[in-house]
Amino acid sequence: MRVIVWLVEGTWPACVDAARGYAPDASEVVLLHVAEPGVAGLAHGAFAGLLGRAGSEPDPQGRLVELGGTSAAELLAAAEARLGRPCTRLERVGRVEREVVAAAEEAGLLVLARDGDRSRLGPHSLGKAARFVVDHAPCPVLLVWPEGAPDLTTIPPPPPHP
Repeated sequence: MRVIVWLVEGTWPACVDAARGYAPDASEVVLLHVAEPGVAGLAHGAFAGLLGRAGSEPDPQGRLVELGGTSAAELLAAAEARLGRPCTRLERVGRVEREVVAAAEEAGLLVLARDGDRSRLGPHSLGKAARFVVDHAPCPVLLVWPEGAPDLTTIPPPPPHP
């Protein structure tokens, strides 16, 4: 079985721990990091247009691309070390939610963490990207809390009866 573990800064340790606990020993584990395109382009546009310094100082776009790649590589290396078993590292660039769904196409399990309001139980504990992935994943999904789950008292009260 192929297990995809979606790594996001701040929540990835919980995903790796879940993979260690739930992925069968014989499974292929793929650590996935997806970078959103355009951040470096936005910096370039701000630098060139809004700041009006296109010719006087170096454009930050190349440096931001380099820093993003270094950060992703470091995150993947840390996740691999925490996993403690052979795995594949996969870096993708694109619309995050769509890249995660595409990467899970041939998977037997997708592991991801809640990325929304983690102070209470309920649908708001999923951000836009995670909600899209959960709704569109072509395989079973293991959804984990990055920290311990909130108390059951955080569930909203039921609506009043008419």
